[in-house]
Amino acid sequence: MRKEVWFGLSILAAIVIALVVLMPAPADITNGHLGLLMLALIVVTIMLGFPTAFTLMGMGVMFTYLAYRGMGPQIAIAQTLDLMVLRTYAVMTNDVLIAVPLFIFMGYLVERANLIEKLFKSLHLAMARVPGSLAVATVITCAVFATATGIVGAVVTLMGLLALPAMLKAGYSVKLSAGAITAGGCLGIMIPPSVLLIVYGAVAGVSVVKLYAGAFFPGIMLALLYVIYIMLVAKISPKSAPPLSEEERRVTLPEFAQIAKDTISNRALPGLIGAIKGKRNINVPMGTLFNQLFITLLPGLVFVAIMGLSYKIVTAPLPQLESGLIEMGFASDSDTSSHFQSGGLQEPEVEGGLAEPEGAAVAESSVKPPAEAAVEEAAAQAPENRPAPTGFWIMLAIGSVIFAIFYTMFTFARLEIFKMLLSSFFPLAIMILAVLGSIVFGLATPSEAAAMGSFGGILLALAYRRLNLAMMKESVYLAAKTSAMVCWLFVGSSIFSAAFALLGGQEIINNWVLGMDLTPVQFMILAQIVIFLLGWPLEWTEIIVIFMPIFLPLLAHYQIDPLFFGLLVAMNLQTAFLSPPVAMSAFYLKGVAPSHVTLNQIFAGMLPFMGIQIVAIVLLYLFPAIGLWLPSVLY
Repeated sequence: MRKEVWFGLSILAAIVIALVVLMPAPADITNGHLGLLMLALIVVTIMLGFPTAFTLMGMGVMFTYLAYRGMGPQIAIAQTLDLMVLRTYAVMTNDVLIAVPLFIFMGYLVERANLIEKLFKSLHLAMARVPGSLAVATVITCAVFATATGIVGAVVTLMGLLALPAMLKAGYSVKLSAGAITAGGCLGIMIPPSVLLIVYGAVAGVSVVKLYAGAFFPGIMLALLYVIYIMLVAKISPKSAPPLSEEERRVTLPEFAQIAKDTISNRALPGLIGAIKGKRNINVPMGTLFNQLFITLLPGLVFVAIMGLSYKIVTAPLPQLESGLIEMGFASDSDTSSHFQSGGLQEPEVEGGLAEPEGAAVAESSVKPPAEAAVEEAAAQAPENRPAPTGFWIMLAIGSVIFAIFYTMFTFARLEIFKMLLSSFFPLAIMILAVLGSIVFGLATPSEAAAMGSFGGILLALAYRRLNLAMMKESVYLAAKTSAMVCWLFVGSSIFSAAFALLGGQEIINNWVLGMDLTPVQFMILAQIVIFLLGWPLEWTEIIVIFMPIFLPLLAHYQIDPLFFGLLVAMNLQTAFLSPPVAMSAFYLKGVAPSHVTLNQIFAGMLPFMGIQIVAIVLLYLFPAIGLWLPSVLY
């Protein structure tokens, strides 16, 4: 029998023994004890392989009936059925969950658009001179693709088919290769648009928009920690990640680029300009040269457009208060303060004095033509533009120097790599940033942004000539299947948590935790350790919908922000896919890996990345601004 089976059976035996030892005699069992029994039984049944959603519903219905058993059979059945209907209806009317099937559909469309192969190849060539370039390209490809799809199994499986043979062929160690693929594939759990954050937001009542804004920088930080670790391993132990050979780094140039390189210059910009100006473009069509020149200048043009838009924003005049009649009761602060300072019944000031008579002013204004007077009046009232701040000019100077160096080093080989990125990386990145930007900046709700993301996925599949009826049917079917699982899971967890609270199990746990007299730091550590341990036998969906409602009522007592707690939980729950023996990403990779790659090697490769996750959790806790700065600025 396999080690994983022995491990699972030992956990089940420990839970059963704990139940037998800790539960009182049948005559002394209260409703609170029934609640704790229900919580233990649900873990046992899920580990035995029963369907989670229907097990939650069945267990909730059964224990709800036990809670009402003292009122008689008829009332108990009626109350139980009412609870089922009300909790199901509450889930059905939750607007936040509309985004779940749309984001899942977007993920399946992007997965079937076959972008990942082009993305990995272009990033692999772009990172050729970086230590551990193949593993670094793997993590970045996984991060981008996992962000676009959010489906861990699909990302790990595809990268196992694509990147693992390439890394093994290049001499990379099995452990580092497996760890990079499995850890990178799990980044979609944390980086928005994440289905986990939507589910947590629905359970905890936290704004999904704020969760997305808060999870952005922690997700990027975790990916950067992975990349730094891989580069350190490649530097310290070159045998684990040998550098690529010249042959593997070579980029095949098209004919026009080879002619310009041989006759004019290896650098793309002067080579193309020289080919357009001189007679040496006789074998290259002028349209091709202008097209390639536009692609070469595209980064600079984007920089100019961004700086021009920034200049317009930073020099725009400040908004002016409208003059004219003021509505009664809405006078400005200066008016009211001067009124109160004037003394109430004070005698009004004498108007006029030695001022010029009104008739003289009218006569003077009548001398100028009406059109000229109107122009002068409009010019006097028009607000003036502000001068650009010093920081803008510093950024412009730094950016100009960077782009000057960039074009000095921008060879025809790098132009070909840039064109590969332009056709693989940037479309995905633009779609992801458009979806996230519309959510974070308040231009669209998560559901609306998910709908636009699904439409973007259809356009990407169409652009890459992968859109057909069979692909659409498969994507719709898989999205409906996954969404149905998530929604039934919500219905089951809603019934289960209602039954648990009805039996008083929540109150017992609250009293037990509060009786320990923990500080907020100790409670946070305890909660994260429990979630980390639950990640061994359970999936993140079960942990969110079953155990989060137990922790959430305690957050107010310890003055912990549910948003910050959710970010820690999201980062912690990635261990559900990396912690053996029930590390699903390891089994996904084993299913497509060569036969000589063992499961123990995959587990050993995942452990350092799991340690990095723990470091990231500690950093996020010590420096909460990593996750809370962006939501605080935007909202």
